[in-house]
Amino acid sequence: MKVYISVDIEGITGVTNWNETELGHGEWQWAVEQMTRETIAACEGAYDAGATEIIVKDAHDSARNMNISRLPKGVKVIRGWDSSPESMMAGIDDSFDATIFIGYHSAAGEDGNPLAHTMNSQKATWIKINEEIASEFTINTLISEYYNVPVVFLSGDKMLCESAKKLVPNIETVDVKMGKGGATFNIHPDTSCELIKEGVKKGLKKIHECKIESPKEFKMEIRFREHKDARRASYYPDANLIDPHTVEYIAKDIQEMIVARMFIL
Repeated sequence: MKVYISVDIEGITGVTNWNETELGHGEWQWAVEQMTRETIAACEGAYDAGATEIIVKDAHDSARNMNISRLPKGVKVIRGWDSSPESMMAGIDDSFDATIFIGYHSAAGEDGNPLAHTMNSQKATWIKINEEIASEFTINTLISEYYNVPVVFLSGDKMLCESAKKLVPNIETVDVKMGKGGATFNIHPDTSCELIKEGVKKGLKKIHECKIESPKEFKMEIRFREHKDARRASYYPDANLIDPHTVEYIAKDIQEMIVARMFIL
């Protein structure tokens, strides 16, 4: 069984402020330690469930966060960015059996995490796909589905874990934190690791139950903070400026949509 694991940091237990997410910042040190620990727990759970190959994508910011020497022997890690539109899902293909997300967070336009955002926290107020607020979980799950790889497990904030079930009803989730305003209410780091390890094992027993169908069409709307950015994005082929801050693009599949997203946002 071949497993793909994409890891972010804003949904890791305890992470609350942007300082804790920035490579080299003094406050980043403890946050990336817990990011590493939760990833180790996911790998251990996957191996216990029968995984024979695990690929981990460091999918946060610089993509050079985790201490990979701490991961279980045999795990392969993708660090940095390969400049593809698949971004946080770089390296995914139809050879995988299941996808796992660790440390994911609520979407731009939601209040479930003080660090809620989607792809670009500086530019986008929100992104919608087919009229629904889209998180990075949403986009990356649809990328995984494109390759017929079910997403079986998610850890992150409570709001995301609850909304994830709208897209993947049978997904196994562990909410390690809840956000209120600028605060987070977090479970203990050790408990987080224990729950993730067990949750991954449960999720990998439900691979066939986590298969979903792709939408027939992808209407992407991006609401920009600055109207000048929306105007610039509107010059992308077939993109439409629907109001001074919002650009719409209709794609035939997720691959076409993420290419547009890469150049527009």
